[in-house]
Amino acid sequence: MRRFILLAAVLLLAPAAAADVRIKDVTSPVGPRDYQLIGYGLVIGLQGTGDTMRNAPFTEQSASALLDRMGVNVRPNNTMRTRNVAAVMVTASLPPYAGWGTTIDVTVSSMGDATSLMGGTLVLTSLTGLDGAVYAIAQGPIAVSGFAAQGQNETLTHGVATVGRIPNGATIEREPPRPAAGIDGPLILQLRNPDYATAVRVADAVNGFTRQRYKSALARERDDRSVALTLPRGAQATRFLAEIGDLRVAVETPARVVIDERTGTVVIGADVQISPVAVTQGGLTVRISETPEVSQPAPFSNGRTTVTNQTTISAAEPAGQVAMLAGPSLKQLVKGLNEIGLKPTGIISILQAIKSAGTLQADLLIQ
Repeated sequence: MRRFILLAAVLLLAPAAAADVRIKDVTSPVGPRDYQLIGYGLVIGLQGTGDTMRNAPFTEQSASALLDRMGVNVRPNNTMRTRNVAAVMVTASLPPYAGWGTTIDVTVSSMGDATSLMGGTLVLTSLTGLDGAVYAIAQGPIAVSGFAAQGQNETLTHGVATVGRIPNGATIEREPPRPAAGIDGPLILQLRNPDYATAVRVADAVNGFTRQRYKSALARERDDRSVALTLPRGAQATRFLAEIGDLRVAVETPARVVIDERTGTVVIGADVQISPVAVTQGGLTVRISETPEVSQPAPFSNGRTTVTNQTTISAAEPAGQVAMLAGPSLKQLVKGLNEIGLKPTGIISILQAIKSAGTLQADLLIQ
């Protein structure tokens, strides 16, 4: 028997006083970016939770090749039946301007039928970039947050036991490629959450600072995603970005509702509004019961005892309640949803129906 637990949550973000945030928290300069690395390796030291060699032949081939390089010849016998080894893919993100000898975190993910990587150690693995060059070397013990326990009739799983991380597990052997236009070229700040009002406020805040410091307006909003900056004469780009990064602006948040149907999570933004609409919600419950009964033949009738099933079907539908929903403010919207007394699944259904009716004045994102 397998048991699953579903946790449902509804997050209704109440409107708070508008808080200013730093420019460097909502923007990033165009050009510098992370460089993605990938590698293939082996995890050893598992307690019988590794790959099955017959089901994952690439694990057996990799282990044999590793032992061959270390002077141990196991190919003629071909009797590897260990469950303490697992083939994994190792991924990492190389920060821009990272220097030789620094360390970064790596993520280790199982490729075969291993059930858990807990307690394992990654063997020396090369991490390559898009150009095929080796940029880092990874090795070390794996930290796994989840676990899996299995018996004959029940399985208990918490988190994902086949994915782990190695903090500071990779050492950089080569610096990442730098962009053609470095940080000393044209400066463009890119907004993490595009919005026209936010872009204008960022430009105004930078101009207010540069008029006092450099006696000139040096920022110009390009679109809802970016703000162009002009580097002051005689100033360095790094110092200039550090100065304007601490400037504070008010950030506009879009009216958006995010729904995750897998977990029953609903997140409603502060600016979400619903035009007046009448809503009713109810459900039809159908229950089917199977009752086994034993049919016993009469004495001396040479009959057989048989088991028959008696099926009972019942249906019930609760009385529907009609409620008025109107959302000039998030507080009133939350109050209306709470008055109906819905569970997260019911709220998800109602929000989808309201969006189809055209009365939800917000973007509806379903994950």
